Amino acid sequence: MSTIALPDVQPVPSGPARKGLSPWQKWGLILLAPYVVVFLVFVLYPVGYGLWLARHPASYEKLFDVPIFARSVINTIVFVVVGINLKMIVALVLSGFFVQARTWIKWLSLLFILPWAVPSIPTILSIRFMLNPEWGLINSLIFRLTGEDGPNWLNDPTLALSIAMLVHIWKSLPFWTLILVAGRLAIPAEHYEAASVDGATQWQKFRFITWPSMRTLYLTCTILSMIWTMGDFNSVYLLTGGGPADLTHVLATLGIRYLRLDEVDMSMAAIVMALPAVLPLVYFMMKRLSK
Repeated sequence: MSTIALPDVQPVPSGPARKGLSPWQKWGLILLAPYVVVFLVFVLYPVGYGLWLARHPASYEKLFDVPIFARSVINTIVFVVVGINLKMIVALVLSGFFVQARTWIKWLSLLFILPWAVPSIPTILSIRFMLNPEWGLINSLIFRLTGEDGPNWLNDPTLALSIAMLVHIWKSLPFWTLILVAGRLAIPAEHYEAASVDGATQWQKFRFITWPSMRTLYLTCTILSMIWTMGDFNSVYLLTGGGPADLTHVLATLGIRYLRLDEVDMSMAAIVMALPAVLPLVYFMMKRLSK
């Protein structure tokens, strides 16, 4: 009986698997290291240190006893709810205007985006100078046209907070309008053409085509704008400084007020009080984006 010769098979080494990183993995870690360091130094450490400073319950008890805190909470709620919704509604309307392919609208869009492109400090301070009751541009024009003195715009808390909201809307409106313009441009033109053939009106096109397509984007932009606005102090701090009599403070500017008074624990406590409103918004936004 014949036999078949089998080739020799080398035994597989039974030792541990080869360890170590490949050159690409090593370069990946090297290039990633600066970003990790920046995140630790400029994000994680400041947040952790701020929470550590605001750990004492006595700081919150002292903060609750200050009348300015309750007014700041109300101002923050009004600023976010009224200002953000008004801004996003106007941005939605303007996005329908700027999406039109006309030459003069394109040139107008360049002027429209300037308030967002120019830094906040010179623009908001220039508006504050214009509202000066003695030598401001607005009151000077009122005096020349009517012969009467204009109002003290920033001396009334309600009027001053309303002007701060208008300045915030004017400053950030171009950014959100451009985002919504991009959302409108992503809608296929065939949908509108088919609706026109069926005799749909402009309102029907918006209701049944534009809004369903942009609803998620609009809601995401609104939530993100709320998060940014709760941490934004430029519009209020540069325009009113929290005055008159600290009645136009929001939580962000209240923290700066205590920081200037060298009460760091109170400053961090005022800022931490915004977290119960910010964290649910962040969670909801991330949940929407993950779908």
